[in-house]
Amino acid sequence: MAALLTDHEITERVLSHIANRSTDAGETLWREPVENYRSKERFEAEKERVLRRSYAAFCPSASLPDPGSFIAREAAGRPVVAVRGRDGVVRAFKNVCRHRGMRLAPDSGCVNAFVCPYHGWTYELDGRLRHIPHAEGFPGLDKQDHGLAPIHAIERNGVIFVSQAAAPPQAELAGLPELFSKEQQIYATSERVTEANWKIVLEGFLEGYHIRATHPETFYPYGFDNLNVIEHTGPHSRVTFPFRRIQKLAALPPDERRVMGYLTFVYHLFPNALITVLSNHTNLLVLEPLDVDRTNVIAYSLTNRGGDPAEALEAAKKDSSFTDIGANEDRTMVSAIQRGVASDANESFVFGRYESAIAHFHRTLTAALA
Repeated sequence: MAALLTDHEITERVLSHIANRSTDAGETLWREPVENYRSKERFEAEKERVLRRSYAAFCPSASLPDPGSFIAREAAGRPVVAVRGRDGVVRAFKNVCRHRGMRLAPDSGCVNAFVCPYHGWTYELDGRLRHIPHAEGFPGLDKQDHGLAPIHAIERNGVIFVSQAAAPPQAELAGLPELFSKEQQIYATSERVTEANWKIVLEGFLEGYHIRATHPETFYPYGFDNLNVIEHTGPHSRVTFPFRRIQKLAALPPDERRVMGYLTFVYHLFPNALITVLSNHTNLLVLEPLDVDRTNVIAYSLTNRGGDPAEALEAAKKDSSFTDIGANEDRTMVSAIQRGVASDANESFVFGRYESAIAHFHRTLTAALA
């Protein structure tokens, strides 16, 4: 996979764009049929053949800090729980009791074992069935055949990825950097339903063509109109949104340039996750489709690296209170787009050369569906 640019290379690319009033651009337009945003058949195919079969980001490693720490939620429409075992390894299972199908684990927590709230069947952290109350009522039942149903889980780059495929798919993560470090602390988690197709929600993060029009009093005064660096590594992308103050780096020697605080990185982890690296905090956003026109946006917010932990936490909370305003502006836009999908005004959406990260996403999704 292609390596992403270094801090110096990013700085040089941005400074060149500022001087030339240019931006990164793709070679061609991409036309995406509007029917792909409203077709139930297409929606179900995306869930079954892409979201369930890929290694999809599930949560940050930091959300499972200790043995017994777990996160349970819907993933591609199915109940999944990820848990860190006593051996430190993260495993994932279908969050369903093997007795009569009861949801086993609540949203999150830390346990020594999973106990079904219906009849008390008890499972080890590695999924083995430990205890059946009144076991004499189940003559001949073999506990080894009734452990939790496993799904594939891997931990890479500070993120837990899960796949519900029958056989583990290829994990195309080699080109990505470390996305979260152990010194970063989670300070907030949230879920919010956005009234839009998951792809429309995703597209709003992958271009800066809308910054001036959509964010005239929030992001635009600190940034640029339609100035981005766009990189791809395998199915994933990174979009750079520079701040005006990045021009200060021009006076520094190349080996002293550090871009944090001078830009925002947005990583798209194919298929349905985003990592936004901002000045003082980082978010992992997982876009879980609920229906063809509804998406649950699950957000994990972490402090950034370095410095005093208390100061980092205070800075992160202050930073996120500002960026939340811009996020609400984006949410208004994508919901309005979804309402426009039903109008029959467009047979397709056209993504221009300045929206090449979106074109890369659709190209990759089309290939995965095939």
